[in-house]
Amino acid sequence: MSMSTPNPKNQPKSQSKDSTPRPGRMMGRGHMMMGGPTEKANDFKGTLRKLVVYLNPYKVTIIVVFLLAIGSTVFSIVGPKILGNATTELFNGVMAQFAGTGEVPFDKIGRILLTALGLYVVSAALSYIQGWMMTNVAVQVTYQLRKEIMEKINRIPFRYFDGTTHGEVLSLLTNDVDTVNRTLNQSLTQIITSLVTVLGVLVMMLTISWQMTVVALLIVPISLILVMLIIKQSQKFFRQQQDYLGHVNGQVEETYGGYVIVKAFNGEDKSIAQFDEYNNTLYGSAWKSQFFSSIMMPVMRLIGNLGYVVVVILGGWLAIRNLITVGDIQAFIQYVRSFTQPITQLANISNVLQGTVAAAERVFEFFDEEEEPAETGVPVRLDEVKGHVEFHNVRFGYLPNKPVIKGFSADVKPGKNVAIVGPTGAGKTTMVKLLMRFYDVDEGEILIDSHNIKEFSRADLRRLFGMVLQDTWLFNGTIADNIRYGNMDATMEEVISAAKTAHVDHFVRTLPEGYNFILNEEVTNISQGQKQLLTIARAILADPPMLILDEATSSVDTHTEILIQEAMDRLMQGRTSFIIAHRLSTIQNADLILVMRDGNIVEQGTHDELLEQGGYYAELYNSQFEKIELEEAVV
Repeated sequence: MSMSTPNPKNQPKSQSKDSTPRPGRMMGRGHMMMGGPTEKANDFKGTLRKLVVYLNPYKVTIIVVFLLAIGSTVFSIVGPKILGNATTELFNGVMAQFAGTGEVPFDKIGRILLTALGLYVVSAALSYIQGWMMTNVAVQVTYQLRKEIMEKINRIPFRYFDGTTHGEVLSLLTNDVDTVNRTLNQSLTQIITSLVTVLGVLVMMLTISWQMTVVALLIVPISLILVMLIIKQSQKFFRQQQDYLGHVNGQVEETYGGYVIVKAFNGEDKSIAQFDEYNNTLYGSAWKSQFFSSIMMPVMRLIGNLGYVVVVILGGWLAIRNLITVGDIQAFIQYVRSFTQPITQLANISNVLQGTVAAAERVFEFFDEEEEPAETGVPVRLDEVKGHVEFHNVRFGYLPNKPVIKGFSADVKPGKNVAIVGPTGAGKTTMVKLLMRFYDVDEGEILIDSHNIKEFSRADLRRLFGMVLQDTWLFNGTIADNIRYGNMDATMEEVISAAKTAHVDHFVRTLPEGYNFILNEEVTNISQGQKQLLTIARAILADPPMLILDEATSSVDTHTEILIQEAMDRLMQGRTSFIIAHRLSTIQNADLILVMRDGNIVEQGTHDELLEQGGYYAELYNSQFEKIELEEAVV
């Protein structure tokens, strides 16, 4: 079946294009970088608890990962102290050799270096194992999140997508879940290693010299103050950069999406001028933000180097007084270098965690969205579908207290062709969506063969209908696969037969690879009329007991329309068919015409009967007929 879910025609624009973001969702997604804007969650603790639930099945693995991370960090922390001992032995040996009182103890130094090498190898091995285990956990969790999002999409009502863009839902599957994945894979273990590194290094520095430790600690607040000042200055430029990056992307997408219109109306200069305006602003904010971001590390290094100078001077003075050894000075300098780095990492991780929890919050809010009403426990399954459809006083509105359908009643006999006509906004397409249970009625009921459609499972109900909508939907794949979407088990012979019935075969065989011709993602490598023909072939192949045709021939030329009409007449024989049409000339042979206006049936009957009545249908028909005559006269 040809499936498409356009915004309801009768729905207010404010509903279909809701400009107000839902709570916890962001309209533009900024990069989470140091100095950049960080999105915060509305309920940090609550979202974190929900995320922990997904980690519970892997808690043993995570505990092992944390223990391995601690072990790896401890072994790497001890390394500089042992290397310092080797330096001390080398220094003392060289001094003794110059004094003629001894020699350099190379054997002892070798054993110390081998010990240090062993510690670093063990540290690296533990780090590799914990990284492999945590990656597996992160991938499993994100796999589960994506799986549940896809399952949720199939359970969520169409009403949700009326006020939510497809891109926002897509972003849940990509950006938000990827953000959670990166944090689980990297940041959780980095928090442990950074904390252990800070504490371990601090302890090792204190064991060497408390005086030098105090001097080293003075570097930290100075560095943090400078970092905060730089962040404060750069933050506004990062925000502006992200805003105008979105403007530039939007401008490019809009221009190339409507490239033919831009060329047709000579809009190139205007488009370029608009792009230059956005791009210049982006250039200014980008270089300023990158400048502030790039000077952060040189400033940190400058402060660190000044601290090293003070530490070395103090260490030399203590060594002269024999309070510490030369090796201890060398080890202490290594510790000072590794002390500030994890502090900076922890600051970055706090930003990342805020953004990660905000991303997870959007995912969990999506999970909390209202789902379609539960299906009946014992669904009706008809051995033979007659196609008797009844509408009993149906009322429905996309918004509360704003009904679109107001007391619709009709009795469609089996095998009859029913045309639904009326002006735009009368509720024609809405009736079809109610019939397919894309939406549920607010009042009244719809019956198929004397059974309320709510007694069917949604899947069984929708199998009863073949749909060809005004808005075509085709996917990236071969033409054969697109036709076969109506019946996945169909043979190639059946696909070709359906194509011939829909007058598709002749143009498909002119393509380079025939039925194996690949439609691109935007389906721009065939014409709009050809797309419409393919959706008709898809419905023919599905061979359903009932049909829904919503302006099925709206995108084809007059000659093709006649051929399609003949094919549809053959297809509709013996099937209950609902035909939505604006061009009244296409439904003159319908068994019953329902004329809708403002959500009600104002007239019903055959084409001739309605013309004889001289009512609203006659007015619509005559106005179209006069328009056609005028166009022919002009030509």
